[in-house]
Amino acid sequence: MKSILNPEQTYTFSKFFELKIRADEFVREFGYKFSRKRLSLPQFQGDLDRLEALNSRITEVLPYTDLSSETSRREILISQVVIDLVHYTQSELRIEYPIKVTEQLQGYLDYLLRTQKELLVIEAKRQDLDYGFTQLAAELIALDQWDHTPDQPVIIGAVTTGKLWEFGQLNRAEKHIEQGLESYRVPEDLDPLMRILVQALL
Repeated sequence: MKSILNPEQTYTFSKFFELKIRADEFVREFGYKFSRKRLSLPQFQGDLDRLEALNSRITEVLPYTDLSSETSRREILISQVVIDLVHYTQSELRIEYPIKVTEQLQGYLDYLLRTQKELLVIEAKRQDLDYGFTQLAAELIALDQWDHTPDQPVIIGAVTTGKLWEFGQLNRAEKHIEQGLESYRVPEDLDPLMRILVQALL
């Protein structure tokens, strides 16, 4: 099968989004398998003591905020979720974190959260989560091959517009990326969304 990438060219994660490469074609390029399915990701069952306040803050500001830019969505929606995620998990947070594995797997991770045993990547997009997932897949593959990734068997990532969240996971032993069919809306699905994010880092 003909390669969809030029082996002589340098690529970044965001370039894959711009090129509008399908996720299934992209992961095969790097020797990974791909499928779409309901992931039914595990959810944290403990108390989330700031969830109601988070919901109120987001709900209150939405009528007064223009969310047409990626920056506004990150500031008003995504960062609010991420800040509380750090509170619940005591994870380290890196924003616009640069990593380079190869000339074709490099770039900036919008949000990288990590504990001693787990890490989670979140990719922010203004729109088009389908090609946004291709970029997330590139980041998951890079993290799989990155020297500083913990020994976790499955790496979970999310791609989000701020109002809509979708998940993917990479099974490292099987070199298999699964794109979740479920979507989570903010603020309507904030409870299950936050429980999935928290559990992914525990």
